[in-house]
Amino acid sequence: MALPAPKSHRITLNDAADQARRSVKRTHKGGLFLRKDLDDLLAQPGCAGLRYYYGRNAASQDTLILVGVDNDGNDQVQGVVMEDCFLCPPICGTANSLNS
Repeated sequence: MALPAPKSHRITLNDAADQARRSVKRTHKGGLFLRKDLDDLLAQPGCAGLRYYYGRNAASQDTLILVGVDNDGNDQVQGVVMEDCFLCPPICGTANSLNS
């Protein structure tokens, strides 16, 4: 399977805030991955993007799992796989329409 045609993944802050408010109430609103780690994932040879999977860690906290994707749309499971983000809360930054 080849990757789909490029499209913009951008939305307005208002649309993003509406989606965040409609999300099922969870203990954590989101998580932070540092740029260095994302750069490591995206810098893998043949990496054309990233895919996320929903997960649940051993402490029963919802997580996002990130993996690189090649030009054929396949997960790069032999490369960098990430999950251990900084959860919000407590690492949320200044209150805004996405995290409040």
